[in-house]
Amino acid sequence: EVQLVESGGRSVQAGGSLRLSCAASGYLPCMAWFRQAPGKDREKVATVLGFGRPVYADSVAGRFTISKDNAEQILYLQMNSLKPEDTAMYYCAADSSWRCLSLLAVEFNYWGQGTQVTVSS
Repeated sequence: EVQLVESGGRSVQAGGSLRLSCAASGYLPCMAWFRQAPGKDREKVATVLGFGRPVYADSVAGRFTISKDNAEQILYLQMNSLKPEDTAMYYCAADSSWRCLSLLAVEFNYWGQGTQVTVSS
């Protein structure tokens, strides 16, 4: 059983930056960041499969960067040029599936507890 623990969420002003971290207790090839705002569906923000090229949602492409420290099993999400619409609970997710890039939220087997990001205008 792999455990995921997120950190780094806080309140920030629009235009600012944050880096979220997700510490994993073991290795899984498929890792992703999701976010969920009140009243909205959970959105897949960024995905990385193994050492492959990351994939981003259109809403964050060019502003967010997903990366992974493979030695420490820590997943990061660097968020720049933050907007009020980025306000959400951010979740780290992982799975053993190599269909990573097409996996839906309901198909991920491992989740963190979430970390809140609030962007004020």
